Amino acid sequence: MKVDMTAKEVMSQIQQLDENGESLRKKQVKQKHPILMKNALYFFPSWQHAVVESGISDVS
Repeated sequence: MKVDMTAKEVMSQIQQLDENGESLRKKQVKQKHPILMKNALYFFPSWQHAVVESGISDVS
C-alpha cells in the first residue's frame, strides 16, 4: 500500500478537522477525506486509535 502522508501529518490533519468543527466519526471522515482515512489506518490499528493519538478524546 502506498502512503501519501507521514504519521505526524495524519495526526495534524485530524487535529485540523477537529479545530474546524468537522465530525471525526469514521464513516463521515471516510466519505469526505478518504486519503486521510487510508493513511490513518496504515499507521494506526484503528481510526479511533489515530484520533486518540492525535490528542482528541471525543469523536464528534
